[in-house]
Amino acid sequence: MDAFLLQILNGLDKGSAYALIALGLTLIFGTLGVVNFAHGALFMIGAFCAVTLQRLLTLSYETVDPERTDFLGNPMTVETPYVEAWFGPATGGALVDWAVPLAIVLAIPVMMLVGFVMERGLIQHFYKRPHADQILVTFGLAIVLQEIVKAVYGANPIPTPAPSALRGSMDVGALVGMEAYAVVYPIWRLVYFVFAALVIGGVFAFLRFTTFGMVVRAGMADRETVGLLGIDIDKRFTLMFGLAAAVAGLAGVMYTPILSPNYHMGMDFLVLSFVVVVVGGMGSLPGAVLAGFLLGILQSFASMNEVKSLIPGIDQIIIYLVAIVILLTRPRGLMGRRGVMEE
Repeated sequence: MDAFLLQILNGLDKGSAYALIALGLTLIFGTLGVVNFAHGALFMIGAFCAVTLQRLLTLSYETVDPERTDFLGNPMTVETPYVEAWFGPATGGALVDWAVPLAIVLAIPVMMLVGFVMERGLIQHFYKRPHADQILVTFGLAIVLQEIVKAVYGANPIPTPAPSALRGSMDVGALVGMEAYAVVYPIWRLVYFVFAALVIGGVFAFLRFTTFGMVVRAGMADRETVGLLGIDIDKRFTLMFGLAAAVAGLAGVMYTPILSPNYHMGMDFLVLSFVVVVVGGMGSLPGAVLAGFLLGILQSFASMNEVKSLIPGIDQIIIYLVAIVILLTRPRGLMGRRGVMEE
């Protein structure tokens, strides 16, 4: 039972990242009809928003501390972060420690701006082009963004720790009535799952309960009719592209303590997330979320030593095997609309 619960938690952890990225991909495809292969790069840019804020908060200046000397008796120089000088050691230290969650404040406007520039500057010119053209141009854009990040931040992963209060582990087993310390799980991974659930719930609530969201959903179903009613649906869809970029960016921000940011992390998640979208159903938001968590859990169970000893390498291909089965039996995906991907 403890091994089962542990694999469920691992699956929810992986599935949270898959679901958030796939949700943004589906928003873009459902509103604009664009297959955006640059979406993984948005996840990467969000992660580097956290890196950037951490570096800004740790900018420091040198001062001479006469009370501290080296082995020769000379006064030592110490690095003092500007935030500690401005706000005091306690507040400044807390800002540095909580850099990752605080990066959400930076990432939202940055990712909205990046999404707007991408959509207005490039992607809008490919709305009526074949999906193959869209894939090629967005994949090329992803490579360009990846190389820019590599040039600015370097090729090596950059450790970005979680706040010190959230770096430990939690006795999850005891919470569900199991023996103490039967299932111990990192706190930050649980935080990431809760965060993903809140973001996903917020996006669905926005689309369902706001006038803006209702118009967008109507435009996704029948864009031409909504346009004939005098509504500028194109402007709303552009804002939805920005929202999708923000969702991907927030997923990247909060994932940095789990996986140290590097320039190719976007590509690593893009392929898996695109498979998630196809399995869930192109254009289906509930399908993307369901498939994200489902495939995350399947991949987690496939990574167990008992399973890998029976089928070596199954953890590396399980997602693709599921995708093949789904596409052969139900080409539009688990919750896809009839006619989508079935021609």
